Amino acid sequence: MGRHSYLEITLLLLVCLSIPICQSLNNGLALTPPMGWLSWQRFRCNTDCVNDPENCISEQLIKRQSDCLVSEGYRDHGYEYVTIDDCWSATERDKDGKLQPDPDRFPNGIKKLSDYVHSKGLKFGIYGDFGSKTCAGYPGSEYHMKLDAQTFADWEVDLLKFDGCNSDIKDAPKGYPAMTKYLNMTGRPILYSCEWPFYNWQHGIKSNFTAIRNTCNMWRNHWDIQDSWQSVTGVIQYFVKNDKQFRSFAGPGGWNDPDMLVIGNYGLSYDEERAQMAMWAILASPLIMSLDACNVRPRSKSILQNKNVIAVNQDKLGIQGSLKLVQESVYKLQIWTRPITPHGSYAIVILNLRKGGGPSAVNFTLTDLDIYNSDGYNLTETFDGKYLGIYKSNATFKCKVNPSGVYMITAVPVTYVDNKLRFVPRNESISSEKRQNDRI
Repeated sequence: MGRHSYLEITLLLLVCLSIPICQSLNNGLALTPPMGWLSWQRFRCNTDCVNDPENCISEQLIKRQSDCLVSEGYRDHGYEYVTIDDCWSATERDKDGKLQPDPDRFPNGIKKLSDYVHSKGLKFGIYGDFGSKTCAGYPGSEYHMKLDAQTFADWEVDLLKFDGCNSDIKDAPKGYPAMTKYLNMTGRPILYSCEWPFYNWQHGIKSNFTAIRNTCNMWRNHWDIQDSWQSVTGVIQYFVKNDKQFRSFAGPGGWNDPDMLVIGNYGLSYDEERAQMAMWAILASPLIMSLDACNVRPRSKSILQNKNVIAVNQDKLGIQGSLKLVQESVYKLQIWTRPITPHGSYAIVILNLRKGGGPSAVNFTLTDLDIYNSDGYNLTETFDGKYLGIYKSNATFKCKVNPSGVYMITAVPVTYVDNKLRFVPRNESISSEKRQNDRI
């Protein structure tokens, strides 16, 4: 927010003195990491609907993607938010100072588009910026935050992505909470996605994650992700290096956001796509796709819709995973764990960052990962659901992991029923399991 916006913030703060929850997010949303679709990475700021009508940011694009999220099964797997990123608006506000969509690309207005998305059983999201202009140069919310919040509510928006371009970073600790307050005042639950810690990091400012957690449902920490393995691993390494700074703040209601899933586009191999999906699951990250949902390779679609990996991501405990073991120098072979339900269970991801050669052999015990149960654990390969056996905590587990790939495991404690060893799968009761497993 620019230097001339202090009046709006000062007035807000005066009002807040008498309201205890002034700067607290109060919408009851994002109890598990949000899932959905966002236009930016795949479609960028393409406004040329004359020469590229299929891919320009427009009413038709959002309708088509919404249709395909339903017909291709994404909605039924949990991907519910459909969000327009930057470049949707007209270059000027209307005569009353309200934001308005580009009239040529959104001829029926945003409310009609929101209604269409809702008619598909989906939720509708939109983009804003607390600076004078958005990152692409469209009207920002400086001086207009209260009006914009109410406009979004009137349009029945379900998610607001709020950027910070063309603003003074010193105003972020006031600007982002100000929009939280105004969103609360509308009375409409609107999931709030902010970029506050990213701009802090970019300017060398240490983030107050307690304040960020109280302000936003999800928050970006790092650069925009690109459609490349280098970009994906750059985000992962940022989470490795800054784990102690922000991991503990993730949980039901608020999540660290490593940015969009680029699976199904052009830059990742099959193994790299599996790796991004597994890592976003272990990190309890929002699963926000940016792809053409109407044209996805079957193998990419199967990764995005893998119910076992999604279950790890959406685990109700909401604990962000962490790096537990490194088996090669320079973090080339990483083993991550995340506590999940049922009680005492873990998701494990072995990430191989080597770029070439053959698969890497990996040997470890669960004890090496601080995972211990006296009776051992049922291990299952997560992606395919292949049962691997029962392992004592001190037994050596061996596998091979492809370069730029992952091996993902679900570990559930062994449970005895009537003195018989039984396998208890995730989200099922003991009585529903009929298969008895052999001890390893």
